[in-house]
Amino acid sequence: MTVTTTPPQRTTIPTASPLTRGHGRDADAESAGWEKLTEAVREAGQYPTRAEAERVTRTVLSALGSHVTGDERVALAQSLPREAARLIASQIPATHLLTAREFVDSVATRIDGATPATARWHVSSVLTVLAAWAGAPLTTHLLTQLPPGYALLFGRADLAPTT
Repeated sequence: MTVTTTPPQRTTIPTASPLTRGHGRDADAESAGWEKLTEAVREAGQYPTRAEAERVTRTVLSALGSHVTGDERVALAQSLPREAARLIASQIPATHLLTAREFVDSVATRIDGATPATARWHVSSVLTVLAAWAGAPLTTHLLTQLPPGYALLFGRADLAPTT
């Protein structure tokens, strides 16, 4: 007697392809995604030009890239236009996470003529847009990975948990 079995069918959960995920990955969509992101930063930060908003965005995302690690870093990079994702992913992870104040101060050293006050403005302008772009669940996950105080930079209340 011969018994023939058919292999079980595999169920594949579809994932977004690089061309359909998030804001697109082809060259035109990618350029448009980066322009849309930096234009949102220009509006949020009230920068006079998109070039200035782009410079600030690059600086803040580079600084953030060393502070976000693991699955959250991957998810954040996947949610952003390729240029923004590259800025996040190309940074070496920090061995010591900076407090929110130290983070702002570190950004101030990267921008010519920035003071702690203007650096806070720059950081908040970029991270508030980033929070909206990435969505609430991912932003919440990112904030659990960062020291207290970052929520305000992402445009959220930083309330102490009640016991």
